[in-house]
Amino acid sequence: MGHPNDELIERFYTAFARRDGDAMSACYTPDATFSDPVFSGLRGAEPGAMWRMLTGRAEDLEVKLLEHEAGEERGSAHWLADYTFSTTGRKVHNDVRAEFCFRDGLIAEHRDSFSFYAWSRQALGPPGLVLGWTPIIHGKVTRQARAGLDEFLARG
Repeated sequence: MGHPNDELIERFYTAFARRDGDAMSACYTPDATFSDPVFSGLRGAEPGAMWRMLTGRAEDLEVKLLEHEAGEERGSAHWLADYTFSTTGRKVHNDVRAEFCFRDGLIAEHRDSFSFYAWSRQALGPPGLVLGWTPIIHGKVTRQARAGLDEFLARG
């Protein structure tokens, strides 16, 4: 039997695969932090809200947990997501590495990393191909993502 935090990672991605943002949110501490190339600096209730927002609007999301490991304080995962980016209707295949810090049997820190340029080429099409590597596109995408999360939180 694996470490309880390894089982927590499995529970998190199983919930993700079934688009259960509430179950994902329950895996975080109340003061959790999250960051990835699109959503950075999320704190407290924001990481869970982000997952509820994303899973709530996903129509064709497929998540595959390829590998994971965890100990008492830290863990990691390698996962894939295939979905249609709602803003453009374009198909995305995202290859993601996750790092976790745990506290009290929950995720206290979560950092996902992936190639923003690879993501933007798929999600945005020609503009992403030409400009996806620039701070201009990256900034625009992160601002839009933050605005969407703020709107979702306001509807609460």
